[in-house]
Amino acid sequence: MDRKIAVTNRKFFHDYNRIEQYETGLVLTGGEVKSLRDSKSSLQDSFARVENGEMFVYNIHINPYSFSGRNNTPPKRKRKLLMHKNEIEKLYGKTTQKGCLLIPVEIYFNEKGVAKLSLALATRKKGPDKRDLLKERDIERELRRENLVKRR
Repeated sequence: MDRKIAVTNRKFFHDYNRIEQYETGLVLTGGEVKSLRDSKSSLQDSFARVENGEMFVYNIHINPYSFSGRNNTPPKRKRKLLMHKNEIEKLYGKTTQKGCLLIPVEIYFNEKGVAKLSLALATRKKGPDKRDLLKERDIERELRRENLVKRR
């Protein structure tokens, strides 16, 4: 699968535990697509929500395309996501549980050139979870260093 990643949510892996991941389509204007191709966007503080049986994503900042003239849309408007009805209903049921959120992970272009959003059902990491993760990373790093020293 050949895909070009336009933007990623770097803080996602640090702040959230991923439960499930979904691929959705985005309803975008032409200027927004061109701006995404130039990687002029941000997923920081963005989230998705189900409203009236439809899925929307909020706070994705896509810079206005400089050559589109007067037809620019607001950079942080809410955008509709394209998913099957049964997937939306399933996600609505899961997000009503305490602590489950829908967080955008990345926007990419698939092999056909269509913009897709990778959306994750996730829970927020607590303080001790983060500390444990950092300890595990430090231990793995030390073990790799010891193995490199022994090989020389």
